[in-house]
Amino acid sequence: MSQIKHATRRKYINPRKLVVNIIVHAFLAVLAFLWVMPIVWIVLTSFRKEPGSYVDTFFPKHYTLNNYVKLFTDHNVLNFPRMFSNTLVIAVVTCIISTFFVLSVSYCLSRMRFKFRKPYMNIAMILGLFPGFMSMVAQYYILKAMGLLKGQGIIIALMLVYSACSGMGFQIAKGFFDTVPLSIDEAAIIDGATQWQVFTRITMPLSKPIIIYTVLTSFIGPWVDFIFASVICGANSDQYTVAIGLWNMLQKEYIHQWYTSFAAGAVVVSIPIAVLFMFMQKYYVEGVTGAVKG
Repeated sequence: MSQIKHATRRKYINPRKLVVNIIVHAFLAVLAFLWVMPIVWIVLTSFRKEPGSYVDTFFPKHYTLNNYVKLFTDHNVLNFPRMFSNTLVIAVVTCIISTFFVLSVSYCLSRMRFKFRKPYMNIAMILGLFPGFMSMVAQYYILKAMGLLKGQGIIIALMLVYSACSGMGFQIAKGFFDTVPLSIDEAAIIDGATQWQVFTRITMPLSKPIIIYTVLTSFIGPWVDFIFASVICGANSDQYTVAIGLWNMLQKEYIHQWYTSFAAGAVVVSIPIAVLFMFMQKYYVEGVTGAVKG
């Protein structure tokens, strides 16, 4: 008898709860639609045969691959392959250096106790409240005094600034390191491990989620930056990044000719980030699972 009552309770559906679930799912469906539609539109536009930025239909009337071909072969006005390679080099090098900086600073502030530790964290948090472009003028003149605003020096200048600024973003990684039990470090030190060995051989293998997060953010930052790159590059078109190149495609003298290629460029630019995320997602999930099991 009790089993029958239990089965009856399971089959009973609360009408109020059902209505709430329908409303919530409908709201989420609308949000998903609004989020996906711009992506669908930019992909469709990248294959559109009609030139220019103004058309009377949402879906292209004719499709073509010439927009992608033009993007990589027409170097008379905008050399997209050169911009892409510049950005890729800057993003990869910055990602490696920034990841090391962020994790090192975060680990030191989480595990070590030294003078001015708390004042440093407070100062870093206060400075983080100010927009980064407020220091661009000072950075510009410092780099100019170092002779890094000409030729290949621009690439080095962008790497230096992106990497040097990364150490300020330690808050999230430090919060993660605070969750790793300190007793593990103490046990390793008792066994004769140095602080560097504890950091590289014990803490890092246990911190895959924050490593993946730091790698992704360190790569995406230089990849999508426009304001600082445009200030540093100036009129040196050979050192342009993809953000500057895509912005130039929308200038009034180029927009009719390059608008559909701009859409193609936007799709191409999104591919490295998507590939990096898909490749690292597995390690991120494994790290979270291992942390929960531990």
